Amino acid sequence: MTSISAKLQAVRRRIDAAARAAGRDPAGVSLLAVSKTWPADDVRTAAAAGQRAFGENYVQEGCAKAAELAPLGLAWHFIGPLQSNKTRPVAEAFDWVHSVDRLKIAERLSAQRPAAKGPLAVCLQVNVSGEATKSGCAPADAPALAHAVAALPNLRLRGLMCIPEPSDDAAAQRAPFRELRALYERLQGEGLALDTLSMGMSHDLEAAIAEGATLVRVGTAIFGEREKA
Repeated sequence: MTSISAKLQAVRRRIDAAARAAGRDPAGVSLLAVSKTWPADDVRTAAAAGQRAFGENYVQEGCAKAAELAPLGLAWHFIGPLQSNKTRPVAEAFDWVHSVDRLKIAERLSAQRPAAKGPLAVCLQVNVSGEATKSGCAPADAPALAHAVAALPNLRLRGLMCIPEPSDDAAAQRAPFRELRALYERLQGEGLALDTLSMGMSHDLEAAIAEGATLVRVGTAIFGEREKA
């Protein structure tokens, strides 16, 4: 068994245990393997171990991997900050975008999505921690943005995503996830057909699952530590 395969199994066990501890069905939490900066061969290894969905942060790198590995039939999620001049390749190559934080980006993705590929699944990124260095719309602005995005053709608004400020304290980890879940439930109550809470990474996936995550984004715990520049 390769190291990546073993680590994937370990992460799946963590997801299973966290879901059961929260009284949830583990099948209700999906795993997105974050493969940014890792070579296509590592993605192949993870795919051979049963992983089907992969997350990328960089447009050029992600598009190249998606093209190279197209015969494998994988699902590609763009999870990094997206500039308006980079929306076309993302709209053409990816299945999901988790980082929509303003209407202009959503409008460009909608206009540039090839009709033959069907609607592009999108999540709004919400800056729940209010960090100046983080992307994401303010929680107060999310409802209006969500309804505007949901009305666009060629997109399907699936849910919300956040990257909260890191913490080693379990209670501090859970607080922003709880806030995002409350916003998610509010939007569902307003008639939006949301089904995805994209929250939780290698260091805090248990806290995210306890607060209702339906998708966790895990890179380091699967592929290893990235080399520091």
